[in-house]
Order: sequence, then structure tokens, then C-alpha cells
Amino acid sequence: MKIDATALSIVIVLFLAVTVLGFMAARWRRAESLMHLDEWGLGGRNFGTFVTWFLLGGDLYTAYTFIAVPAAMYTAGAVSGWFAVPYTIVLYPIIFLFLPRLWSVAHANGYVTPADFVRGRYGDRWLALAVTLTGILATMPYIALQLVGIQAVVETMGIGGSGLARDLPLLIAFAVLAAYTYSSGLRAPALIAFIKDTLIYLVVIVAVIYIPYKLGGFGHIFDSAQAALSKKNPATGMPFGSIIPGDPGYVPYVTLALGSAMALFMYPHSITGSLAAKSRATIRRNTAILPLYSFMLGLLALIGFMAYAANVKPVGLDGQPNPQLVVPLMFRQFFPSWFAGIGYAAVAIGALVPAAIMSIAAANLFTRNIYREYIKPDASPAHEARVSKYASLVVKLGALVFVLFLDKTLALNFQLLGGIWILQTFPAIVGGLFTRWLHRWALLVGWAVAMVYGTVVAYQQVNPATGKHFGSSVGPIPFYTGHTAYIAVTAFVINLLIGIVGTLILRALRVPEGKDTTRRGDYHVEMGDPIERPSSVVEPTA
Repeated sequence: MKIDATALSIVIVLFLAVTVLGFMAARWRRAESLMHLDEWGLGGRNFGTFVTWFLLGGDLYTAYTFIAVPAAMYTAGAVSGWFAVPYTIVLYPIIFLFLPRLWSVAHANGYVTPADFVRGRYGDRWLALAVTLTGILATMPYIALQLVGIQAVVETMGIGGSGLARDLPLLIAFAVLAAYTYSSGLRAPALIAFIKDTLIYLVVIVAVIYIPYKLGGFGHIFDSAQAALSKKNPATGMPFGSIIPGDPGYVPYVTLALGSAMALFMYPHSITGSLAAKSRATIRRNTAILPLYSFMLGLLALIGFMAYAANVKPVGLDGQPNPQLVVPLMFRQFFPSWFAGIGYAAVAIGALVPAAIMSIAAANLFTRNIYREYIKPDASPAHEARVSKYASLVVKLGALVFVLFLDKTLALNFQLLGGIWILQTFPAIVGGLFTRWLHRWALLVGWAVAMVYGTVVAYQQVNPATGKHFGSSVGPIPFYTGHTAYIAVTAFVINLLIGIVGTLILRALRVPEGKDTTRRGDYHVEMGDPIERPSSVVEPTA
């Protein structure tokens, strides 16, 4: 591919603009000092509806949306990609039920991370550590997915190939991301999200109107996609996919949608964006208006099918097939260089914003729930903030490992792999918001078994085209021969069954349940409510 100088220049200019904005964000809504996790890691806990909407939109609708979903639609059709649309619709009623409660109890007790809540609710540092390690582990492949998005854009402009030339743009993006995140904390992605979302909406609206018009309408697009996906895959002897799931695809489709919906707000970055809101009402309003992004996601996903009608061949500069190039190549084919450059910049910036939030959230987990809990319990707020800044750099390095060594043929698996792990914290976090019936040790054993099961089964899924492990997030259902489902859901069912049976056994043996330091009223605290914490009295909750 020849280097597109015009598009590259526009990307560089916009990239530099948001980088400068990222550093300037340290002075936006300036506090006396950023050397406190409430300020550096949660933006002062004072974002209103407007800022929170952009922040959560930038947080949740990532390179997964712009690169991985259309690539999955192109590769295998509806089962692999379209499930992302209903899952983001199912998601919001779920979080409307529990997220305001989490905001209230975190506000009342000064919690910064979900593991802080688990520690207070169950009085068990080991269960909190399990939630912490899971959050950090699951975040790394999600950050990696953002970096894959940047790599796809750069490669489409003619830069890259193989070896260092392919990975150098990732290293540069890592350095820029690390620098302004270290400097400005959560304020940086919150401010940049305004630009990111404006660019994305502009590009998507133009693309889904202009490209189908040039291709002769959606009828031709769907016919072309069905014809291409119906062909046999030489590696498997089966069709590549379908625009509508057949009987074998029903269970994988449903479990991918449901499991992803349940998992999304277990991720530390999703909770971090929510805890930065200034009130319960802000959370509720955002669960009502965030589905606007789901509409955009559905339009973007269809670009994967449009690529068939446009006869796009997503092959990288190294000569290898790379479905992640579908969207950038469509921009290159149908738009003049200056508008394609805006599209590339939108995708790149759309990857940097969530990557910044993710690294901050994972760093907060390490600082609050590992460093302060096990290494330096008397750490001052300034010391905590300093450690969190350093930890955010390490998390990004971990994400680079996923990018450099795992199979990128279907980058959507990065997010789905993280979902397998993070969903196993659902019983402790969401369950704990409503009841303490599940015993802390039963939760811990259920988590451990589900994590091992999910990881092993995911590793056993080999991509037939590349021979690499972790090639799919759909695996066999235990004791249900011939049927498959999203591995996260089967692991979650195992987790929950162990939690229930284990709780019955431990309660029968009268094993101590741990001390709950939250109070019933904490789960309903509103902004401005007086909060009193008697040191000698702990009121039992549900």
C-alpha cells in the first residue's frame, strides 16, 4: 500500500491536538492537588450528566466497536459480530438496577474500586484480592484491543508491515497514552471524549449513508455478504458464516449477548467511569440515554457486510489476511484522503480514550487493593496516587504483551477473553449489592474453579486458520454434547452453583461469614446526604 500523505497529515494533526488536550486536562476543573485517587483516578467524583455521558460513551464504545465488531461480521457473520448490538441494549436495564446502589455505597464509604466494596461488604481481603487480580487481568486484553485498532489504522495509511515497522506505531501510541494519563488522570480521557465522539458520529453518519448509496443499496449488500459467507471454509469444511444464525448458532448467539451484557459493568473501567459521576441521578439518566450509542454500533457493524459488496480484500502490508483492516480500507476506498484521514483519526482517538480509562482503573485496583492492603497499609493519599500512576504504566505494558503474542486474526476475542474472566466477579459484586446470603468462602472457591475452567477451555479453542490457541470464546457446554456456548456463561453457571452449594454447607458448619462494614442506608445515599460512620456500631444489612 502506498503511504497516504494527506490522510497521515490529518491524523497526526488531530492526534497531536488531543495529546495537548490530554496534558491540559490536568487544569480542567482543577483541584488543589491531583495527588489523591479521588482526583487523579475519579476526576473529583463530580462529573455531571453531560460529561458522564461522553466519558461512559468513550469508555464503553471503543475500538471493539469501530474495528473488532465489523471485522467479526466480515469474518463469520451474525453469530460472531451482531450479538454486540442486542447485548448493548440488554445491558442498560441490568445496570439501572445495580449501578445506582454501587454509586451510593461507594460514595458513603469512600470506595474507589469494586474490590473496595467487596472488602467492606464481606470483610474478606482474599475475596477482594480475587476481584482485584481478575479486574487487572481482564483489562489487559481489552486495552490490547484498542492498540490493535490503532495498528489497523496506521497500516491502512501504508505504514507498517512486519517486525518493528508493524509494532512501532503501537509503541508510540503507548508512550503518548502513558504520558498524558500519568499527568492528568481521568480528566484527560473525559475531556478528549468530547472530540472522539464528535468525530465518530460525523464519520459513521456519512459512511452509512454514502457507502450503501454507492454500492446500490442494502439489498445488494446483504446478498453479497450471504453469498460470500455461504462458501466453505477450506480449513473447516463448513461455511464461513451467515447473515442470520442457523440452529447451531442460537445458543452461542444468545449466550454471547447475555454474557457480554452481564460482564461489561464488571470491568474496572466501566465502574470507574460510573463512580466519577456526582450523583445517583446522573447514573440513572445515563442508563436512559446511552442506548443512542447502540444505534451507532449497529450501523458500524454493517460495514463488515458492505465490504463484501465493495469487494474489499483485507490483507495487511505483511501479505497476511487481516479482517481488522475492513473499516479503514472502506474509508480509503470510498472517501477522499482528507475525509478518510478524519475517519482514521476518529478510530485512533476512539481507541486512546478507553485505553486511558482502563489503565487508570486497573492501576487504582493495584494501589488500593494490593499495595495498600498488603504492602503499605499506612500509605498517604499522595503516596497512593503516585503508586497508581506508576501502576498504570505497567498495565499498558501488559496490554502490549497481548497484542504482540496473541492471535489478532479476530481481535474481538480479546474483549471476549476478558469477559470470560471478569464475569466471574459478578456474584460477589452484584450479588453483594442486594444480599450477603452467599458465603465469602463459597464465592472465593466458585471464582477460582470458574477462572481455571474458563481459561483452560478458552485456551483449547484453536483457530483453524492460524493454529493458535485462544482462537475463539465459544466452547462446548459440559454434559451437553454437540452444543456450544460463550465460555464465560458456562463458567459463570459453574461459579454460581458452587457458590450456592458451598454456602449451604458452610452455613450448616457455622463457618464465620466475615464482618460487613457497610450499612443498609449506604445503598440509598444521595448526593449531599449527611454521612455518619459510628466507629463502634456496624448495622447489619440484608
